[in-house]
Amino acid sequence: MPVHTLSAADALARLADFDTLIDARTEDEYALDHVPGAVNWPTLDNQQRIDIGTMYKQVNPFEAKKRGAALSARNIAAHIEREVIDKPRTWKPLVYCWRGGNRSGALATILGAIGFHVTLIEGGYKAWRAALVDALPALAQCLSYRVVCGPTGSGKTRLLQALAAQGAQVLDLEALASHRSSVLGHIPGQPQPSQKRFDSLIWDALRGFDPARVVYVESESKKVGNVRVPDALIDAMRASPCIDLQLGDEQRVALLLEDYDFFVQDPVSFCSRLEALTELRGKELVSDWTTRVHEGRTPEVVLELLTRHYDPMYAQSIARNFRQFPQALPLVLRDRSPQALADAARSLIAAEAASPHLA
Repeated sequence: MPVHTLSAADALARLADFDTLIDARTEDEYALDHVPGAVNWPTLDNQQRIDIGTMYKQVNPFEAKKRGAALSARNIAAHIEREVIDKPRTWKPLVYCWRGGNRSGALATILGAIGFHVTLIEGGYKAWRAALVDALPALAQCLSYRVVCGPTGSGKTRLLQALAAQGAQVLDLEALASHRSSVLGHIPGQPQPSQKRFDSLIWDALRGFDPARVVYVESESKKVGNVRVPDALIDAMRASPCIDLQLGDEQRVALLLEDYDFFVQDPVSFCSRLEALTELRGKELVSDWTTRVHEGRTPEVVLELLTRHYDPMYAQSIARNFRQFPQALPLVLRDRSPQALADAARSLIAAEAASPHLA
């Protein structure tokens, strides 16, 4: 059966038409970013691609192509034996590599020869990435957002989780970025995605939302750790109605000690992160904080971090960037308990149903 091609722009809209999305690039290329939902069937693995590239330059292209063909054939045979033997004739895969060339073409040709209806993304991942970047602005701007604002430790992420549990549409940018969006926001053992991967994760989340319903999102800055929120999305968020989430200081400290328990358990790591605040807060204050942490007085240090560092900076950022915050809907949590957050989520959803245009 002949292999068909599909433009990257059309592929964005038609992913659901295919039974399996196959990335024929190396493991490292796939890890950097890939089409959402794609599985990795390397035509050449990481080391093989390096070896063939070296042979291409140092020996000659013809010898490299022969060796590459042999390796590709073995790898493709293994993929077919592992993944394809049980597939029915009606199985429809979408295949791509870096630029839609040799690697995906070899796999697609063999699958087509078997009799499957195979489609290649024209221009491969490179074209896909360009099409996604072009599509993101319109996708981000066609949705209605409700921005959950509130100082550090007020429970914004927990509220988003409570809203999602009750069926609301939620865009959790910190979860997608694997970062809690502050100088202390790195999550041990969880590396951040690449910028390309972050963009793909955002696109995938946005395309799943119903434009007729609101999307709840936290009041993020332009950067979440090392990745940047797309301009069109951050602009849309900053122009949207806001929710002013409020929680008492004692409860905020307790919440942060729970959410950042890894710092409580590892004071050395906590103090190392505090050093990053030296330029802003001065060596004397940061040294005092680290001393008290080592003395087991972490809760009082956290309270001072909130009142002397995070709260003033957050208030300035909100006032500067979220123009509808002066008209924000106040939402006061009685405490940090799951029930309090569930009740708050329920009240927000009810308020939105009663008045779809919060102001």
